[in-house]
Amino acid sequence: MTQLMYGKQVVKQILAQQGKAKKLYLAVNDPEIEKLAEKAHVAIQRTDRKTLTKMTGSENHQGAAVETDPYKLYSVDEIVKQKKNQYGLIIMLDELEDPHNLGAVLRTADAVQADGVIFKKTHNAGLTPTVAKVSAGAIDTVRCAAVTNLTRTAQQLKKDGYWIIGADMDGQDYRSLKYDFNAVLIIGNEGKGISRLLRQECDYVVSLPMKGRISSLNASVSAGILMYEISSQRFPL
Repeated sequence: MTQLMYGKQVVKQILAQQGKAKKLYLAVNDPEIEKLAEKAHVAIQRTDRKTLTKMTGSENHQGAAVETDPYKLYSVDEIVKQKKNQYGLIIMLDELEDPHNLGAVLRTADAVQADGVIFKKTHNAGLTPTVAKVSAGAIDTVRCAAVTNLTRTAQQLKKDGYWIIGADMDGQDYRSLKYDFNAVLIIGNEGKGISRLLRQECDYVVSLPMKGRISSLNASVSAGILMYEISSQRFPL
């Protein structure tokens, strides 16, 4: 079963991966994309923007779409075993439903060399064309695992030597914690936050101080700040 991914940058990245693209749909003249398709031996079908909008279900296709195999999901064990640095960093998303948030989290996860992102099989944004576009290619570089039960996954990760850090409103200042350990950072649902059972598994709960009138930050923004704090402590300039 194939899926249709769209957006010029996403299409270029897929075409650059030998054997991944099956067919290219173009509603614009783009010599760079055409050259990549020729090099990858991918057939090009000319179309128009209106047809491409119907095919992709979006007006943000930028005149280019590619048919490809679905993005690969990994097991939690595969993420744990490919630890990139001295201390592991895994991002766990508790029912993060906005694909734009997931795409942004993947993009930051790539930037800080996180080992992977874990989310639920249900009630969570999956690896969709929108996520691929927002991630700017990170969907190909960050390993993702979809699990049935986050609480049980967190319990297993603790047995594997990880400490669980939840991001919530009533925790300690995120700058007061020293992140010199294998860490799982949990980001909660955009509206409900972290579920009760999953919060009970947290070894630490951290918060971002809010001095303005707004009481909370966008989930992917919070995730980005916390990921960079962890990274800056581990890899100081």
